[in-house]
Amino acid sequence: MKKSAIAFAMMVGLTSTSYATTIAGDAEAGKAKSATCAACHSADGNSMITTYPKIAGQSAEYLYKQLKDFKAGSTSGRNNAVMAGMVAALSDQDMKDLAVYFSQQETKAGSTPEELVAKGQMLYRAGDAEKGLTACTACHGPQGDGMPLAGFPKLSGQHADYTALQLKAFRDGQRANDLNGIMRDIAAKLSDKEIEALSHYVSGLH
Repeated sequence: MKKSAIAFAMMVGLTSTSYATTIAGDAEAGKAKSATCAACHSADGNSMITTYPKIAGQSAEYLYKQLKDFKAGSTSGRNNAVMAGMVAALSDQDMKDLAVYFSQQETKAGSTPEELVAKGQMLYRAGDAEKGLTACTACHGPQGDGMPLAGFPKLSGQHADYTALQLKAFRDGQRANDLNGIMRDIAAKLSDKEIEALSHYVSGLH
């Protein structure tokens, strides 16, 4: 409950704040450095492989943090052998440039199967009081655009397969780089069916 309250308080405090990036990166430099990212994420950040995330349109703050966490590995709570290899040679400025470049690309919209809309919408917008689940809108916004300055990522348009993998990783403790353990606390209360519904719902949310 305390973690949920923290998230909600941050949401309320940031609803009227400008989301202009605070990352001092150069988009043109980032584009020049992005060639190695294209194999998994595509040149514009809209991955064609559903288990790899769309990073186009994600906030620069969030992307920069993830790159730093991948480089730090297990000490950051986000350990991934493939990404660790990709970021190993990147400087701090390289990561800022890449983050700003991909943040300026447009996310391609996804879709939600009709049969999962109602369940996903209920969980996303209302949560589940009996299970102690806070509505996802508290941190990720009504349209899934996230709250960059608070460190909450954009979810709208993300591949359902990737989102489901991350929710399960939070639930199982394989990923632990979330603010104050908020996502681990929430994901621990989600069933596989709920994760499926939420993941598909946010894919089509826009």
